[in-house]
Amino acid sequence: MTDEPVLLLDRAGAVATLTLNRPSTKNALSRELVRALGEALEEVTADASVRAVVLTGAGRSFCSGADLKSAMGEAQAGMDERIEEFHRLIRAIVRAPQPFVAAVDGPAVGFGADLALACDLRILADTGYIQEKFVKIGLMPDGGGTFWVPRLVGLGRAMEFLLLGTKIDANLALEVGLANRVVAHDALADSAASLATELAGGPPLAFAAIKRSVRDSFNGNVEAALDREKAEQLKLLGSKDMMEGVMAWAQHRPPKFTGE
Repeated sequence: MTDEPVLLLDRAGAVATLTLNRPSTKNALSRELVRALGEALEEVTADASVRAVVLTGAGRSFCSGADLKSAMGEAQAGMDERIEEFHRLIRAIVRAPQPFVAAVDGPAVGFGADLALACDLRILADTGYIQEKFVKIGLMPDGGGTFWVPRLVGLGRAMEFLLLGTKIDANLALEVGLANRVVAHDALADSAASLATELAGGPPLAFAAIKRSVRDSFNGNVEAALDREKAEQLKLLGSKDMMEGVMAWAQHRPPKFTGE
């Protein structure tokens, strides 16, 4: 037994870092951890002073997926509720106004892969990998994997990765678009923090609008996308952030965005 919390929440200025903290299980998602992460996501995404979020794991692992040992003891009748608890995490990341950065070392497997893919950007250590491994135990992805993977890598690659449960190492992930950057293991934390800090200095209203528009672009056609962009842009044109951006450009100084 340990008194260590299963989830760590740290703040550095406008950046919040959420660390899955069950390293002895490669950060497998027990019900306690799922619920703690759900509560933390609600807390940080509702906090306007948080401008970017890093999601990572302790002990050279991102997340090995659901804790199958604990799940085996649950009745089938309760699995609908359990899946909804997992889906709460994906929805919170997707709907958050802040950009999310997944910092992946070691395995991001099963629902752990889905957590990483739900984030807006992914930095992988050279020892990190992504694997939608559900098929290996006769299951399918249930955290958005069938949605994210084909949109990131294309239909043909997605079918291969999902049907075979392919282990996608960092270099392949970068090549096919599942990773945005690959860095040395020892540089992962600093690289993720640096990227998140850069994002935290950006315009929060514009970031939120970009996230909404990009996610919604998967529905409808280009006309719907243009209408959506027009509506979002008209709101941004009336913001203080836009005025600050223009003034900063004219005065040759960095902008100071406030989210207003």
